[in-house]
Order: sequence, then structure tokens, then C-alpha cells
Amino acid sequence: MVTIHPTAIVESGAELDEGVVVGAFSYIGKQVKIGKNTVIRQGAVIEGDTSIGEECTIFGATIGVEPQDLKYKGEPSKVIIGNRVTVREYVTIHRGTEGGGLITKIGDNVLLMAYAHIAHDVIIGNNVIIANSVQVAGHVVIEDFAIVGGLTGIHQFVRIGKHAMVGGASAVHRDVPPFTMAQGNRARLTGINIVGLKRRGFPRKTIRALTATFEKVFKTAEPIQISLSKVEEEFKNFPEVMDFVNFIRSSKRGICPA
Repeated sequence: MVTIHPTAIVESGAELDEGVVVGAFSYIGKQVKIGKNTVIRQGAVIEGDTSIGEECTIFGATIGVEPQDLKYKGEPSKVIIGNRVTVREYVTIHRGTEGGGLITKIGDNVLLMAYAHIAHDVIIGNNVIIANSVQVAGHVVIEDFAIVGGLTGIHQFVRIGKHAMVGGASAVHRDVPPFTMAQGNRARLTGINIVGLKRRGFPRKTIRALTATFEKVFKTAEPIQISLSKVEEEFKNFPEVMDFVNFIRSSKRGICPA
């Protein structure tokens, strides 16, 4: 059974699965698809080619509207949101552009706190937390289990690695490697996210290997490619270290300094 408040507008063509609730004064566009047991709270605006998964909660957010990109010329693009995602008040999520694959995508179990902005072609992984008033520019990638503190701005094309943590009120202009912490304007790496890794059950030996890797890569005078080769050989049995090394080697914007 679908429940739609009398003051809500649901355009013909919208697909609402069983258990969906649409609150007062919300607007659901004709191309929108909403999965089972998702709740759309009062005042939400969801339009364009937007797919929302199951058991999500959408407060008074704006999702699927045209991107703020002057190169956008109306080409068909979309927003895809996974399962068990919470989108709080006044969040904005813009659909993709031709320059970024035409998709803005958010994974499962994501929390987007109030006033966050998710621009065109952003890719957010699973179990990510984006705090209040974070501004994510176009083409940014935020990997699984990352946390971004409130009032932070993230430059376009930046990548935030998995299990990384960005402190509040930061300005992130370069990539943040996985498992690390970054903070400041401009953001600098401050070490391995030890507390976060412990909370998620990473073994002590893995955390020690990552900590040693960080020291060997960022607290040395030798070229970074040489340091990466050394830690790659020393810690080759730790997949997390290999992820760290490969992330840095594949960076196009460069890595935040330590």
C-alpha cells in the first residue's frame, strides 16, 4: 500500500513501490522511481530521472534537478540513490552531465546531513557520512565508510578514499588517501584514522602497518614513488596498504600534503 498525503503532487508516470509514504506538500516527478518502504517527508522535491532505493528517508530535500554546470545543455541524465539512505533537510542532489557519465550516484547506508550539496556526477560509496553544510563539487568521488565533517568544501574532481575522515571546516583541494585523516584550509593529512579503523574492527597489525606506511611515505625526504615502492615490498601481504599505494599512484589531482 502506498500512502500519499492529499497536498502532495505525484506526477503520472512516477513509480512508487509498496510501503512508500509521500508527505505533505512534496513533489514527485513523472520519471521518479521509489523503492519499498521509503518515506518522503514533507516538502521534498524529487524530479528528473531519479531512482531511490528501499527503506530510505528523505526529508525536505531537493533531488534530481538540473546541474549548476554551464556546459549542461539538457541532455538526459540521472540520479541513483541506494538503499537505507537518509537525506536530511535542505540537501540538494543534482543529476549528472555528459562530461561525467550522466549519473550522480549514492550508495547504500549513507547519511547526508542538513544543507549538504551533492553536485553533478558525484559518486558516493556505501556507509558514508556527510555532515551538515558540506559542499561537494562536481565529479568528486567519496569511497566507502568515509566521513566528511561539517562546513567542509571539496573541490571538483577530488577523491576521498575509503575509511578516510575529513575534519570539519576544511577545504579539500587534493585527494585524501584511504584510511587517513585530513583537516584544514587547505587540507593537510594528519595521520591514519586509527580510531575509525578500531571501531570498524580492523586488526592491530593492519593498523600498525598502515601507520608505518604513512610515516615512510609522508615523513621522508626521498621521492614519493621510491617510498611507495619500499612500503609496497615491505607490506605486500596487507591489502589495505596496497589500496593506499594504488590510490596515491592513480591520483590525477595530487595528494594532500602531510
